Amino acid sequence: MMNLYSGTTDPFSHRCRIVLFEKGMDFEVIDVDLYNKPEDIAVINPYNRVPVLVDRDLVLYESNIINEYIDERFPHPQLMPPDPIMRARARQLLHTFEHELFSHLEALEANQKGVDKVRAHVRDHLTQLAPIFTKQKFMLGEEFSMLDVAIAPLLWRLEHYGIELPKAAAPLMKYAERIFSRQGFIDALTPSEKVMRR
Repeated sequence: MMNLYSGTTDPFSHRCRIVLFEKGMDFEVIDVDLYNKPEDIAVINPYNRVPVLVDRDLVLYESNIINEYIDERFPHPQLMPPDPIMRARARQLLHTFEHELFSHLEALEANQKGVDKVRAHVRDHLTQLAPIFTKQKFMLGEEFSMLDVAIAPLLWRLEHYGIELPKAAAPLMKYAERIFSRQGFIDALTPSEKVMRR
């Protein structure tokens, strides 16, 4: 059985929980208090961060690496495109999300000085994505994919981070509601995450 060490409010752990529940696999989630991490996290992950996936002798960290491993090992339903060109584009977009959006989450969580600039940056980048969803249901078309998994935890936390999207982002918020209504997403939420949105 796979074990996922997961932060109860960590957006990166949230991604991994979504994939595990979407796949309907046999796994155990081990909740980790981000403010009081057990020592074994530092032993299994040199960066002392979650998520960490332990599958027999294999130990993986970094949510996108964990999720691609799960997707390749349990290909139904497939979350990465089967076509090499589309898969490369998906990986490029995942990298863009990390760089343009998720690299700012620490500042949003800490509510540091200058956080308003960070909020504006994230808001503007998300708003630029909105037109995609006037033509299609999900990030890569009509099928739910790893890109939807990757961005979902941020969309869920917008209110928590104090980010208000403009009216122009309405298609993006309709898209977010489609993700939030999926059973895999609902099952992946921790009690702490459920209260992040009204």
